Amino acid sequence: MKIVLQNLTKIFPPRDKKRGKETIAVNNFTFTIPDGKLVGLLGPSGCGKSTTLYMISGLQAPSGGKIFFGEDDVTELSPENRGVGLVFQNYALYPHMTVKQNILFPLQNLRGEDRLTKEQMIERAYDAAKLVQIDELMERKPSELSGGQQQRVAIARALVKMPKVLLLDEPLSNLDARLRLQTREEIKRIQKETGITTIFVTHDQEEAMSISDIIVVMKLGVVQQVGAPQDVYDDPINLFVAKFLGTPPINVFKGSVKSGKLVINGAEVMDVPGIDDREVFVGIRPEGFIPAADGSFECNLSNVEVMGRDVSVVSTNEASLNPFVRSIIDADYKIDKSATTIRFALKPHKVFLFDEKTEERIKFEVN
Repeated sequence: MKIVLQNLTKIFPPRDKKRGKETIAVNNFTFTIPDGKLVGLLGPSGCGKSTTLYMISGLQAPSGGKIFFGEDDVTELSPENRGVGLVFQNYALYPHMTVKQNILFPLQNLRGEDRLTKEQMIERAYDAAKLVQIDELMERKPSELSGGQQQRVAIARALVKMPKVLLLDEPLSNLDARLRLQTREEIKRIQKETGITTIFVTHDQEEAMSISDIIVVMKLGVVQQVGAPQDVYDDPINLFVAKFLGTPPINVFKGSVKSGKLVINGAEVMDVPGIDDREVFVGIRPEGFIPAADGSFECNLSNVEVMGRDVSVVSTNEASLNPFVRSIIDADYKIDKSATTIRFALKPHKVFLFDEKTEERIKFEVN
């Protein structure tokens, strides 16, 4: 099911009507979600991603704009008539019901021509349980399940209605690190097997990048950038997007362009042809550093963290906006831990320039 959002806007009135100001949670959001894709809505708390999800589900009415499922305008349609499955962060399972009863519950509330026989409901419940691999837990109660198992029950309950659209609101936030990794892989598998258009809301960029076909990066209700996860990571449109994506985060420095040279902390570190002289912010991805005795970029060495396959070099630089500069390099490079300084060459395609005032990206030709 293709989803089309046209100028979608949500404005919340002030709590104090005399002194307060309106809150624009989502501002003029226009986007088409292709049929059968998994789209991640990504951004910090308060950026409007969950509000967007609730408007798509029908739980919140938009202040402006339109929502289409396929060719059908569903903007005014009630949630139960939209054909959506919604999974919440807190699972929202009925504690007094078994797993089977929780999954069956949405089917038991169907009316009219949509109503199923008891046999059909049980068959569909077991099909949904098998899909999320909990069919052996059907007689247990939620209190007897792990967090990951409870989340699978919630997903099965959403899928049992055979929704046109699956909506996931921070579904992994309550899980530990290992379960998050396992469950996000399961979500991707389920989405591929079912082909259901899925929208996944998260503040965790690693989650979004690992399972999404498309990510939408939001800030203060405004869409910043849309694209395939790797494309957005490799080609951020502004400093906010560059800083939000990446683990460890991008290193940011104050710098300047002078006569086609990028200058950081008084040193010319690389060529940036075609850019006028100006002050800039410089973003360098952690993997953009190459240790080199004759490298143009010098930092004060603080620590070397061995991580097996890679090595994390922690250093400082007076021009850095981060407390530390973190460089991820191949473990084959041997770093002298007793040294006080370290020099790097920079990978030009891992270096991004941003306007000092607007923080918009300034592109330069990479040879």
